[in-house]
Amino acid sequence: MNHFQVNSIGTIHHSEEGPCIRVDNAYIPALKALEGFSHINVIWWFDRLDDQKSRSLLQTEQPYKGAPAVMGIFATRSPQRPNPLALTASQVTGLDPEAGIIRLAFIDAEENTPVLDIKPYTPSFDRIEHPGVPAWCSHWPRSSEESADFDWDEVFS
Repeated sequence: MNHFQVNSIGTIHHSEEGPCIRVDNAYIPALKALEGFSHINVIWWFDRLDDQKSRSLLQTEQPYKGAPAVMGIFATRSPQRPNPLALTASQVTGLDPEAGIIRLAFIDAEENTPVLDIKPYTPSFDRIEHPGVPAWCSHWPRSSEESADFDWDEVFS
């Protein structure tokens, strides 16, 4: 097994102004020229589920209504996985590069969650015109924007 060293570059914070990333001082220079990107891909660590039991889970019982009875963890968005990595495409609502603050419209990470990396969202690399999905989830929203008004309680088992 190969081992890698991964370091946090900042943390997620939530306030009355909404969620934000606070980039550690050492990484503030990496924010140069991020202005103008409406969205970013945030790679973060599911630190609250970083234990041997969660990392050992390879299959799970039907997490979504209508899905197969048992699913491999790589066919889910579960936080329990061999490496507890998460990826969220987030709209940037404000940027203060001098202070190391990136304000976001939404991110599904908790307070003080470690951020591992940030990449600009670019349609040429990140957008798929006609993605294929299994029939059991074909009724899910086709975009992040549509997801905001979708009743996700009707999806999860």
